[in-house]
Amino acid sequence: MERERLLELLRGVAAGDISPEDAHERVARVPYLDLGAARLDLDRELRTGLPEVVFAQGKSDDELVRIVEAMVADSGRVLVTRVEAAAAEVLNATVPEGRFEPRARIWSAGRFGPPSGRRVAVLSAGTSDFPVAEEAASCCEWLGHEVERIRDVGVAGIQRALDSIDSLRRADVAIVVAGMDGALPTVVAGLVPCPVVAVPTSVGYGASFEGIGPLLTMLTACAPGVAVVNIDNGFGAAALAHRILCRSIASP
Repeated sequence: MERERLLELLRGVAAGDISPEDAHERVARVPYLDLGAARLDLDRELRTGLPEVVFAQGKSDDELVRIVEAMVADSGRVLVTRVEAAAAEVLNATVPEGRFEPRARIWSAGRFGPPSGRRVAVLSAGTSDFPVAEEAASCCEWLGHEVERIRDVGVAGIQRALDSIDSLRRADVAIVVAGMDGALPTVVAGLVPCPVVAVPTSVGYGASFEGIGPLLTMLTACAPGVAVVNIDNGFGAAALAHRILCRSIASP
């Protein structure tokens, strides 16, 4: 049960429209929905502020369909990451109102909530980093945040990033996605006041070690205010940005 539905239920009890016993019956279920191959944590949003998100990789079409149907039935919305085109077709046939974003490999139905009024800048160092950046951007949009995409602004031509400095400085959080040497997040963190979420990608030649090189660069950034997520983890960057933004919205 997501937060708004629980609040609506409690308001009904307070107004006398719903008995305490009836309210108890509605919320006193097991803390997950057992589908056999998956146990869905439907109350995660109440604990963490984020609903469970489905990772499609490794799941069969049948498993994905059962999970998505159950989550849409519970809340009217779901976000699925790492979705290939063939699986998206199956999901579209099951939930016609779903949307597939092929570059991001994101399939979703519904939206997490109303617009937050907060702004996330998502930068990709090179065009090859764009799919990971798009995963981050699409997840942020599903979570209700405004996103500005700033593409192909790597440090080999730093003037491109500097041309976007006004947009960057208006952002509440910046997500910076880079492979190769992974230096862009450090540069951005030295230019803007907002938190920077760095995402290393597996893009690069041999000595980048499929993302380990940029990961280490980002972890040893000399500019303060940089948080680093796992290699190619666009969703993780969006989740961290969302938590930062939610805490700032809640603060007086």
